[in-house]
Amino acid sequence: MSAVDEDGNSIGQKLVDDKTNEIKAIPLLLDDLNIRGHIITMDAMGTQKDIARKIRLKRADYVLALKGNHGDLCDDVKTYFADKEFLKKCDYTYNIEKTRGAIEKREYWQTDDISWFSGRGEWAGLKSIAMTRNTIIKGDETTIETRYFISSLKVAVQEIARAIRKHWMVESYHHHLDVTFREDANQTLDKRAAYNLNIINKMAINVLKLIELSGMKNLSLKKKRYAISLDFEGFMQDILAV
Repeated sequence: MSAVDEDGNSIGQKLVDDKTNEIKAIPLLLDDLNIRGHIITMDAMGTQKDIARKIRLKRADYVLALKGNHGDLCDDVKTYFADKEFLKKCDYTYNIEKTRGAIEKREYWQTDDISWFSGRGEWAGLKSIAMTRNTIIKGDETTIETRYFISSLKVAVQEIARAIRKHWMVESYHHHLDVTFREDANQTLDKRAAYNLNIINKMAINVLKLIELSGMKNLSLKKKRYAISLDFEGFMQDILAV
């Protein structure tokens, strides 16, 4: 279980035995971090009342994802945003990007109209709900992904859109661990050794993200890693000369 900042750098982690214990590790990880004044984003697994309360007690805000396992809460939020009249009253923003041969349109809606939600008092500091819709057009194929969130943020759709967008850094980070460093293929049986290797890999990712050397700035992390391996001595000389 790890925490990643908005620049995609690991800032803390806790060792867990298996996936079932990750929820228990989140409050412990939050205790280790100074999160006051920051916005904490989490996948649906971390959308727990106790975790929301912990975040608010530490004077931070949250944007927590909803999925089907949240039962009526997720269904009710979906139903709200499915009503076109309610949708018109929401704060709205969008952006369009061209990436990897595709066009991606990201749309964001946010509202503080939550008086209908009878359980709102059980979620510490709950002030708004949000929906995102990502439409990706690549050639003749169009895919649409819709996600829902609860948040302690007041209505400021640009702010919540930025927080949700930055959460992608977490997903990107784990992608690099799996793909660039092939952690899924790691056969280390000793849990402590695997934990230490994970720390080393995360430190390496942090360093790779900071590299701005001429000719390497626009390379992927995987290609940067390969380029450094070809001339490690020269790389260290460049680093020390900075």
